[in-house]
Amino acid sequence: MLTTFQAMAKKLPGGLQVEAQSRGFKILMDEPEELGGTNTGMNPVEAVLCALGACQSIVVAAFAQVQNFTYEEFHVELEGDLDPDGFMGLADVRPGFQEIRFVMHFKTNESQEKTEAFVEFVERTCPVGDCLAKGVKLVKAGVVTH
Repeated sequence: MLTTFQAMAKKLPGGLQVEAQSRGFKILMDEPEELGGTNTGMNPVEAVLCALGACQSIVVAAFAQVQNFTYEEFHVELEGDLDPDGFMGLADVRPGFQEIRFVMHFKTNESQEKTEAFVEFVERTCPVGDCLAKGVKLVKAGVVTH
């Protein structure tokens, strides 16, 4: 069954601050000062990294027992390469991430082989990872002026 998720992002007055919200939860985003922001929140591409790490973490927690995998602690470190000149129009390079890397850390008594097999499951199952790895169709559903 297809489920539709919704979000809204609203540009706040002054600077580059944006308030994004979904289901009553809010995130304040901004840019670092060197990119014209006021550094009051993470920027959207940092939020993408956080969304991927959070999704991977949720898949680990939600499916470990079903996959017969035990662990005490989990965290993931993520980093992505992006050339800001691309979105600033200063160079003919892609405006988005060129590569995202992550390292998953488990505190577990499971073997390396079993842990790696579980990580492969996590990678196949994570919706955010799927969107990033395979792309998603972006549809401009309209433009409204007031």
